[in-house]
Amino acid sequence: MRKIIFAPGEYYHIYNRGVDKRTIFTHKPDYERFVTLLYACNGTKAVDLDEQGKHLRTLVQNGVERGEPLVEICAYVLMPNHFHLMIREVCEGGISKFMQKVGVAYTSYFNKKYQRSGVLFQGAFKAEHASRDPYCSYIASYIHLNPIKLIEPQWKETGIKNKIAAKKFLNDYAYSSYVDYLGIKRIEGLVLKKSSLPSHCKAAGDFRKEVQSWLSKA
Repeated sequence: MRKIIFAPGEYYHIYNRGVDKRTIFTHKPDYERFVTLLYACNGTKAVDLDEQGKHLRTLVQNGVERGEPLVEICAYVLMPNHFHLMIREVCEGGISKFMQKVGVAYTSYFNKKYQRSGVLFQGAFKAEHASRDPYCSYIASYIHLNPIKLIEPQWKETGIKNKIAAKKFLNDYAYSSYVDYLGIKRIEGLVLKKSSLPSHCKAAGDFRKEVQSWLSKA
């Protein structure tokens, strides 16, 4: 049973991984489907991707009605076997409903595509309260620094050997909201509510500067 109690207006670090640490994003379409679900499932109305469009761009072009938002997504990153989100609950029960919708929809998609059955994620999603600094700023930066593990798996323990390569990799990594905070316009930016980041969160002022500060210390 989850000990944390969600409350409207508060911010949380949400994360989960594949069962037995298995890969949950195998190919580009898998990442794209999950991002599409982050958009489609964030509302009080049900969205049927089979009928209304399987891709984010199609949903937006069709003007899909999602109803009232359940959460505000401040940041996210998708890694091969796990994901991280920083979100603010908008309405009572919003986070639980949103995550349940995303989890069920993505598991159904993944199992059908790869001809498997059973659970995909390692139990219920994990959550930590993230409304206060310095943890709020740390989580915002931590989420966006995650992809460095793909090119330097031990960077946290040993430091980053090639900071220029790490910086470029982060700037080019498509499955993270960091790209959107760099000012690059893309359809995936609609998943976010960037203005929702709390003003006291240091990273809210300049994500690029904050992340680069972490890189320089690594």
